[in-house]
Amino acid sequence: MLTVRAPATSANLGSGFDVFGVALSRPADVVRVSKAAETTIEVTGTGSEYIPEDPEKNTVGAVAEALDAPAHIEIDKGIRPASGLGSSAASAAAAAVGLRDLYDRDYTREELVPIAAEGEAVVSGEAHADNVAPSILGGFTVATPDGITQVDTSIPLVACLPETVVSTRDARRVVPDRVDMDDVVETVGNAASLTVGMCRGDPELVGRGMADPTVTPARAELIDGYDAVCLAAREAGATGVTVSGAGPTVIAACRAGDRRAIGSAMLDAFAEAGITARAFRTRVGEGATVY
Repeated sequence: MLTVRAPATSANLGSGFDVFGVALSRPADVVRVSKAAETTIEVTGTGSEYIPEDPEKNTVGAVAEALDAPAHIEIDKGIRPASGLGSSAASAAAAAVGLRDLYDRDYTREELVPIAAEGEAVVSGEAHADNVAPSILGGFTVATPDGITQVDTSIPLVACLPETVVSTRDARRVVPDRVDMDDVVETVGNAASLTVGMCRGDPELVGRGMADPTVTPARAELIDGYDAVCLAAREAGATGVTVSGAGPTVIAACRAGDRRAIGSAMLDAFAEAGITARAFRTRVGEGATVY
């Protein structure tokens, strides 16, 4: 048996829709794999009652099939499904890394990314690498059709998860079909600033680069209390705030010493909107780890 811890992730980061992603130091999924004649899945933990154990309907089943690595797979969910924190991607990433090692398959971590992305497509409907790439590789990743670029960094973050649900499919439906050229120019500039900030380890530049005039405003409409939460986070010291992935998690970049105050402010703002939430004081961290 092998045990793999795969981290939650935050995709898009505002200006990097379907391209940017970061691994979070917490929370995480823990997946255990052991060889078997056919693939079986057992799911426990946060939201496990909503996750199918049928290999044809679970992300890890598709990964096992792609790697020709049948196994008994135990998933201990630390990442709530439909949270905007890459829950399905973390399970797929952990399974890909664990099954590769268990069966000694000849894949690099970079080569596992598209395999895990196909697994995530079972749940999300599309094979995007913006969550699985950082969950496997760690750090900040840029996913393009030409491959993945990865940068190790350690930007402090606060991820605030309300007890509401936004499905990935619903969040994709509200994305605008057309974008004004002025908005394109603004988004490109912000994405470039965020990338430089990640490379420099500069939370001020990362936060400034999270601004996005197109996708984020549309998705924010699906999150009750979003504007008030963003304002509270900024007043508490956040350098930038945006929707994490498809939502409903709201993620803030900041300096390490401000995380506690920012988390408390975001929780209070959600509470004033009548919504219970949980705040994770986290940072950009490592990818999947084999124990």
